[in-house]
Amino acid sequence: MTSDSKPNFFSVIISVLAALFGVQTEENRQRDFAKGRPLVYIAVGIVFIVLFVVSLLLIVNWVLP
Repeated sequence: MTSDSKPNFFSVIISVLAALFGVQTEENRQRDFAKGRPLVYIAVGIVFIVLFVVSLLLIVNWVLP
């Protein structure tokens, strides 16, 4: 991907996952803020957090009958 283009959906997912784990690089963070649309990152972040919480609930209910 060139530096002049918007981040594609795959790079948005990678950026959100990296940010959730706290390992986002400064270069990617700058790219996301300069070229990306905030609502896309917010929506992907919410989806991943909901999936994370639901998976935790399913694991706990499976382990503790």
